[in-house]
Amino acid sequence: MKKWMWFIIAMVISFVPGVFGFLFTPHGESNVWYNGLVTTGLTPPGWVFSVAWTILYFLLGWALYLVFVNTRKNVSKIRAYILFGVQLVLNGLWSYVFFGANMPGFALVILLGLFVASVWMAREFFRIDRRTAYMIIPYILWLMFAFYMNAYVVLMN
Repeated sequence: MKKWMWFIIAMVISFVPGVFGFLFTPHGESNVWYNGLVTTGLTPPGWVFSVAWTILYFLLGWALYLVFVNTRKNVSKIRAYILFGVQLVLNGLWSYVFFGANMPGFALVILLGLFVASVWMAREFFRIDRRTAYMIIPYILWLMFAFYMNAYVVLMN
């Protein structure tokens, strides 16, 4: 398969949780529950989330592409692919649990699992291609910030 096709496949896969999450994410005044929550003063405006997640999903897709096309011998990619899939599922599940089911406490537990899976995934990606781990670092930092915002909601509401 041509490399550009692998790139497209990686991008489509990486944006799946974003598309799924968009179904549950509040837009403007449409979510009375979310708008009634006490959130941290560091919670950015809604448009920042759209920009941040677009960049993060792009970086994840690019990292996945580099793993796809890596031709080093004696490197198993199975664990990296499994962990990428796990973090995708947890990412999408968080959106549903937090915004769709209105369960921020359970969402916080999912976010902790997502963080652990993402760090582990970065480690596995690093073994295949060092550049990929650096592409995942912004995602991990954003997850830490998301954990702070989610924990604040749990503690203050």
